[in-house]
Amino acid sequence: MLSQTAEYALRAVVFLADHAPAPRTIQQIAQVTRVPGAYLSKVMRSLSRAGLVHSQRGLHGGFSLARDPAQVTILEVISVVDPIVRIDKCPLGLAAHGTNLCPLHRRLDNAMGMIEEAFGETTLAEILAEPTGSVPLCNFPRQPGKRPG
Repeated sequence: MLSQTAEYALRAVVFLADHAPAPRTIQQIAQVTRVPGAYLSKVMRSLSRAGLVHSQRGLHGGFSLARDPAQVTILEVISVVDPIVRIDKCPLGLAAHGTNLCPLHRRLDNAMGMIEEAFGETTLAEILAEPTGSVPLCNFPRQPGKRPG
């Protein structure tokens, strides 16, 4: 359902949210999230241009979230790298259907709408706070003092 790019972006921002506000390098993020470094660099540039992450050069530089994790939704992250595509007209180009979707495409669009709504209501902070036996999205260590996954 989600593209690999969206998955990689989500892993990276969840990692940054878990380590906020400290900046992390591409190498640190890539190693822990298991995302190839070169690909991650492109993803992080997109997230930086969109204002979701902040990039800082220098000795203590790296990437950090630009906003509080409670203010960043999954939908925002996905929308930057691979937006959810809604069906607003017949994908087959049938003139008779136009914007009056057939039952199949209407249901597909309704499903995409529900996904969009769920992702828009879920913040990075909520993901990190949810009680679970596993760590979200990748196997990274929690910050000292934070509740284990």
